[in-house]
Amino acid sequence: MGKEKKTAISPTREENYPEWYQQVIRAADLAENSPVRGCMVIKPWGYTIWENMQRELDKMFKDTGHVNAYFPLFIPVSYLEKEAQHVEGFAKECAVVTHSRLELNEEGKLIPSAPLEEPLVVRPTSETIIGEMYAKWVQSYRDLPILINQWANVVRWELRTRLFLRTTEFLWQEGHTAHATEAEAWEETRKMLGVYADFAENYMAMPVIQGEKTEGERFPGAVSTLCIEAMMQDRKALQAGTSHFLGQNFAKASNIEFQNEAGELDHAWTTSWGVSTRLVGGLIMTHSDDDGLVLPPRLAPVHVVILPVVAKESDREAVMAYCDALYCSLRGIVWNGRPLEIHIDKRDLRGGEKMWGWVKKGVPIRIEAGPRDIAANAVFMARRDTGEKSGIGRDDFLEKVGSILDSIQDNLLARAKAFRDENTKIIETKEDFYGYFTPEKGKDAESHGGFALAHWSGTVELEEQIKNELKVTVRCIPFEDTPQAGVCIFTGKPSKQRAVFSKSY
Repeated sequence: MGKEKKTAISPTREENYPEWYQQVIRAADLAENSPVRGCMVIKPWGYTIWENMQRELDKMFKDTGHVNAYFPLFIPVSYLEKEAQHVEGFAKECAVVTHSRLELNEEGKLIPSAPLEEPLVVRPTSETIIGEMYAKWVQSYRDLPILINQWANVVRWELRTRLFLRTTEFLWQEGHTAHATEAEAWEETRKMLGVYADFAENYMAMPVIQGEKTEGERFPGAVSTLCIEAMMQDRKALQAGTSHFLGQNFAKASNIEFQNEAGELDHAWTTSWGVSTRLVGGLIMTHSDDDGLVLPPRLAPVHVVILPVVAKESDREAVMAYCDALYCSLRGIVWNGRPLEIHIDKRDLRGGEKMWGWVKKGVPIRIEAGPRDIAANAVFMARRDTGEKSGIGRDDFLEKVGSILDSIQDNLLARAKAFRDENTKIIETKEDFYGYFTPEKGKDAESHGGFALAHWSGTVELEEQIKNELKVTVRCIPFEDTPQAGVCIFTGKPSKQRAVFSKSY
C-alpha cells in the first residue's frame, strides 16, 4: 500500500468537516473565540480580508449612487413595536439594555442601579431607527430617493455559534433606501442583489444562485426577500446576501410620508439589503483544502510572499538584497486597480516551517529565492490553488504575475462552479427527494445530498415539516429567463418552476 498523504489540517474535510473548518481558521490565524460567549476576535489576517471585502463593496455601492452614514447602536423598544411582523421575527434574538449605571454594593460587586425609562435594544438591524429619521427628512417627492448605506456591527443573541458564520455580534453593512414609487423600489431591490452576485462571483470566486425566498424564509416585515445562495464543500447552502423589498410596510409604521407630484400625500416605498462577515466563512468553505486556507487573489491580504533561502550566513546579504529588489519591482505593478501586496518573510525560521505557514494562510503565490536563483536571475514559484511549482526567470515572472493571479482567480471560480454542478440534481418525485437527503447507513447525515431542483407549490407548514424531518429548506425560487411549469412533488398542485432545496448554514 502507498503511503497516506499527510495534510497540514487535521481532521480533513472528509473526516470531519465542521472541525476542519475551525482548524483552517486557527491555522490561518483568522479569528478566535472571545471571553464573551458567542462573540469573536477577528485577528489581523482575517480582518484584512474583511477590509478588502469592504473596500470593493463600498466602491460598488457608491458607483450605484449610494452614500454612507451612521445610525445609533441603541433602538428604543417602542420603535421595534411599530412593525408587528418585524418585532416578532427578531424578539428572541434581541439583547436589551435596561439600566444606565453600575454601583458597588456592600460586597464589592458591581450591580445595575439606574433603570431606564424605556428599555433599549442593541441593534439587531436598523429598519426602525432609520425609518424614524427618514420620516423627518422626507416631506416631498423632491426629497426622494434616499440611498444610504451604513457599515456597522449588530447583535443577535445566538445560542449555537460558529466563527464568522453565526456569532452573537457580527460586522456587516446595511443599505436602506426610500423611493417615491413602487417600481423604483423594486428596481433598487433587484439592482443591489445583482451587486452582491457580481461581488460574490468576480471577487470571492464563489458562484451563486439568485432568487426569491418563500414566505417561510422571508425577512420579517418584508413584502419580498431576494437572495444569493452558494454551495459550500460539504454541499450545504450558504445564504450569502439578501435584498428586501419592504413595500410601504415600514414607511407606514414609521410615518414616512411625502407629497407626490400630484400634490397628494403618500407613503414612501422602502428597501433594505445587507451582507456580513459571514462572507469570510463562505470564502473559507468554498475554496480551502486539507492544507489550509485558499484565497482568491482579489481579496487576499498578500498576493505574493517572498521567502529568502539562506543556507549559509555568507549568502545572507546577497539573498536579502535580491529579495528586496524583487519586492520593489513587484510593488510597482498595479493589478486589479491597486498595487500588488507583497511580503518578504525575513523571520529566522526553518524554510519548511515558513513555507507551510504561508500555505495555511492561503497566499496565492509563494516565491523562493536563494543563491542558485540569483545566479540564474530567476525565482522558484508555487501556486496555492493547484500546488504547481516551477522555476521561472525573474523578468518573466514580473511580466506574467498579473496574468498568473488572473488565472488563479478564474480557476477558483471554475472549480467551485464545477463542484456545485456535480452536486446539483433535478428531482421528480417526493420519494427521490427524501432518498436524496436521507443518508445511507454509516454515512454522515449532515453532509448528505446537495442542491435539489424540484417543483414546489407548498405552504409554510409544509416547509416546516420538511425542515423538521430532513433539515432541508427551500433556499430560493431561482430567477429564470424561461421557467418550466410542472407539478409540485409534495402537493400535486401546479408549479410555475423548480425551487432550490438544500441543507444549509
